Amino acid sequence: MDSGYAKRTIQDKLYLLTALGWWFGRRKRAISQLDERLVEAFAKYKRRTHPLDLPTLRQFVDHLRKRDVIPHRELIPDRSPLTDILSAYEQYLHQERGLVPRTIRDHQFYVRRFLVERFGKEPLVLEEIQAPDIFDFILRHCRGLSIGRARWVMTALRSFFRFLFQNGSLSSDLAASVLGVAHWQQATVPRYISSEEVQRVLRACDRRTSIGRRDYAILLLLARLGLRAGEVVALQLNDIDWRSGEILVRGKGLRHDRMPLPDDVGKALASYLRQDRPPCQTRRVFVCMKAPYRGLAAVGTLSTIVRYAIERANLNPPSKGAHLLRHSLATSMLRSGATMREIGEVLRHRDTNTTAIYAKVDFDSLRSLAHTWPIGGRQ
Repeated sequence: MDSGYAKRTIQDKLYLLTALGWWFGRRKRAISQLDERLVEAFAKYKRRTHPLDLPTLRQFVDHLRKRDVIPHRELIPDRSPLTDILSAYEQYLHQERGLVPRTIRDHQFYVRRFLVERFGKEPLVLEEIQAPDIFDFILRHCRGLSIGRARWVMTALRSFFRFLFQNGSLSSDLAASVLGVAHWQQATVPRYISSEEVQRVLRACDRRTSIGRRDYAILLLLARLGLRAGEVVALQLNDIDWRSGEILVRGKGLRHDRMPLPDDVGKALASYLRQDRPPCQTRRVFVCMKAPYRGLAAVGTLSTIVRYAIERANLNPPSKGAHLLRHSLATSMLRSGATMREIGEVLRHRDTNTTAIYAKVDFDSLRSLAHTWPIGGRQ
């Protein structure tokens, strides 16, 4: 019941567990012997006559383990040199760089692939890594990738070699061998939609429904406060200070900032929390509206919510992700007379150069700086 399953769903799950008990009894096994191997054997038997809900069986195994009815899985620790170096690198990224778990996993993915391809089954001798090894890996894996993903690969490798040099695993800093991707930060114009179009997106939420009210609150946080998708996903119930009208934002690099809570955003959040958020154990503000109730899984979920709202508003911008609303807020502030410093404070940029790209969308001001094109060779 705590996970929010409907009565019929609970009955179906109990029926399956009854069948599992009957199968166990015929084989004269005790429930304390249940493990993944026996679950797979039961699943194979059951599939002969009925479709099987395997997640329910796995839930049951986890439930029994939490209550010490069956022994916990004995995982054989991997003490290989590859695991040791990746664990140390993970600790470095978390404690010294302050990266979030998802970014750490992405970094480790490319580093692991590089090390596996470089050494294969040979001993992991980091001092044997040379610049040509790095060049070859980049050429193999970055061909055909988008500029953003290719830059991500480079960042991961550069970070790893810098870590190895700092902890003494390498005598020279191979980070300099990881060349940058030919892409200039100021070469593109931020993708955005107008203030009127943002309002159309907000109005596209059906606030007569629970999901619509939840999505409306999410879209307001993105559009009015310029939060990143990950910051909305990470929002906790105790991060909202209703008395002072502030919200705690858990930003990039373990940075925490307090921002004022606009009246319309506060009302949308209060409406969702009072009427629609299902009772559940998670402290996340935004949760799934179908059982099992848990916090929204990832930033991709928010981008999907934004994309659906944009499509309902009959808009077709070049980008439909959650970051579009952040760019749109900055652009709207600029056109309303806000300074770059003010925009940077709202978006919580650490580097002023990050904010400078929004100057390019102020076409009227840029037009006044342009020189007249010479005609007929005359200046």
